[in-house]
Amino acid sequence: MRQTRSGQDRRAAPRPARVLGVLFLVAMIGCQVASGLDARPERLTTVIVALLAACAVAFAADVWGARRAVAAFGAAVLIGYAAELAGVSTGFPFGAYSYSGVLWPQVGGVPVVVALAWGGMGLAAYAVAAAIAPAGWARTFAGAGALTAWDLFLDPQMVRLGLWTWAQDGLYRGIPLSNFAGWLLVSALVMLAVGHIIGGAGAGRGLLTLYTVMAVMETVAFAAVFDPPDALVAVAGGITMGAFAAPAWRRSWQR
Repeated sequence: MRQTRSGQDRRAAPRPARVLGVLFLVAMIGCQVASGLDARPERLTTVIVALLAACAVAFAADVWGARRAVAAFGAAVLIGYAAELAGVSTGFPFGAYSYSGVLWPQVGGVPVVVALAWGGMGLAAYAVAAAIAPAGWARTFAGAGALTAWDLFLDPQMVRLGLWTWAQDGLYRGIPLSNFAGWLLVSALVMLAVGHIIGGAGAGRGLLTLYTVMAVMETVAFAAVFDPPDALVAVAGGITMGAFAAPAWRRSWQR
């Protein structure tokens, strides 16, 4: 009887990668709350993104194994960085923009933390897509949409913080529509790379939780925390990210 209970306890024990993912997630939430209360919230941006990336890799490792998780994250980071480097150099694929000196270090005019954000949320968006679409092009398109939905929050927030500026005002809070077309393209490349590395496997609920937490916190921030609040961004981003997260959770619980 004692051996049976011991075996059950070992099987029920949380895996280390999952525990790390939860710890990084809690730390990220705490930093986001602190950032919302800080007179200069941009000072915590790098820390928040680093925790986001660490959380994503930990949750991915819990499902795919450490080697494939790191490889998938690295591929997303490299694709994101290459796209940003092309963007600041040529204006393609997002439109003409430039980074300020607030985020550092920078390589080629692109903050390293921006590439990490592509990696972290790229894995989270893939988890959403894996829950709602079969492997293949359907998953690629779903993941690209889920990742681009996050930018409905990201760009307005970073522009208001002065982290980057657009050469010309656009229709959505000064952001050109070409930006979102570029995000769809680059996000699709990220989904293809991640899917190739992990072989079409699912992604588990840890990454789905990360995506959902980001959606909820950004919605609350734009609706009630930021000064001034921005109901348009809160509604647009919240509904769009929620449109991906809700069916992903529903199908996740049905399995």
